[in-house]
Amino acid sequence: MTHPIEDLIKVMAALRNPDGGCPWDLEQDFKSIAPYTIEEAYEVADAIEREDMADLREELGDLLLQPIYHAQMASEDGLFDINDVIRDVTAKMISRHPHVFGDTDAQTPEDVNKIWDEKKSKEKSRDSVLEGVALGLPALLRAEKLLNKAAKVGFEWEKPEDVLDKFEEELAEMREALKDGTIAEKTDELGDLMFLLVNFGRMLGINAETALRECNGKFERRFKGLESYFKVKNQDLKDVTLREMEAGWQAQKRKETD
Repeated sequence: MTHPIEDLIKVMAALRNPDGGCPWDLEQDFKSIAPYTIEEAYEVADAIEREDMADLREELGDLLLQPIYHAQMASEDGLFDINDVIRDVTAKMISRHPHVFGDTDAQTPEDVNKIWDEKKSKEKSRDSVLEGVALGLPALLRAEKLLNKAAKVGFEWEKPEDVLDKFEEELAEMREALKDGTIAEKTDELGDLMFLLVNFGRMLGINAETALRECNGKFERRFKGLESYFKVKNQDLKDVTLREMEAGWQAQKRKETD
């Protein structure tokens, strides 16, 4: 009897088989599949956010397919296969957890992070402390990772309030850019403001990506409530004044706090 993962590996190999495989799968390569890999990770995060365990089970399966898909393509090119991937990550996890698999002591998560960073730096020689932050990460997440790396060598404000002071300075620069600045200048100033907010959240222990995702959900929930609010009155939003919309919006906010 085979293990379930072996069955999945066989299914993927069959889909990529030039003799009788799936035409769509046969046309794919690493670059074309990469967006699906990213998308599946987000769908896992979404299921977790919604606390939908049945959906999480399904989305984890979809995500599991992704490394098997990439490994199958690599195997066809004679590069590596899924067993190589599994062996490598197993060895890495053992190496980076000497407090579990060795005689190193770690009593707190901070101790573990220090051990992980030390092991990682020994394994990978880099010219800059900022290396290793993937370009393909969402911009907010990448900003946080870059800032974390810089902070580890002391490039850090003393307290979160210092970031807010800098934010006010950058906000003044944005106001100036709004007067007669080019789109490039406004884009630059907006980037500075967003980067500072990421750093502010990081210093508070708040993940900017999570905060914005939750805010997106809040906006979506309230806006749909706004639509329902006027639908009950047989009014279309396109025919409603901004002042009326604001009153309806405040009504949605009160619903959440009552």
